[in-house]
Amino acid sequence: MNLDDLRRLNLREVGNWPLAPKIGILALLFLVILAAGAYFDWKDQYETLDRAEAEETALRGQYADKKNKAINYDLYRQQLAEIEQSFGALVKQLPNRSEIDALLTDINQAGLGRGLSFELFKPAASERMAEFYAELPISIKITGNYHDMGAFASDVAQLPRIVTLNDIGLTAIKDGTLVMDATAKTFRYLDEDELAAQRKAAMKDKKGGKP
Repeated sequence: MNLDDLRRLNLREVGNWPLAPKIGILALLFLVILAAGAYFDWKDQYETLDRAEAEETALRGQYADKKNKAINYDLYRQQLAEIEQSFGALVKQLPNRSEIDALLTDINQAGLGRGLSFELFKPAASERMAEFYAELPISIKITGNYHDMGAFASDVAQLPRIVTLNDIGLTAIKDGTLVMDATAKTFRYLDEDELAAQRKAAMKDKKGGKP
């Protein structure tokens, strides 16, 4: 059947068409129905499948992450134990309230032991409170030679308790004598009553901040 024969076919007489055109029309109708079904029915199913595939990818990622954590669990525990040990060692370097006076004496003796002269040694009137410790600044002014001041700074750094020298200023006066102005800071950990008071104040502030 050639092209001219196809042109002569009348759509109103489909029943009288030869077999080949009938099969072609049926195939075309089948494809149209298939495309319509895919659009109106399978479209939602494709979207559901895409969501399921995305969820599967996310779950696989979560599984891999948890598996990695499980494999390294013992290593994490070891690292946590090391951190806790280091933290405990630092806390032990913080004196309690009753040991502060002794620590101030140690700082003073460290200077006198190096032949330095204290013109000022004045602890602040109040401490600066932090989460679990209190900071006490001490204004100091000492005179002496450069070597002795360096030795004093080294002695302070080697005290069993944490003491830092801050805002250091040096002024030369005569014959190699220097005047050092500085702020020494020492720290102590809060006792149970102070920690309880801080927690109570924090809870009060939190409640007060609610609308």
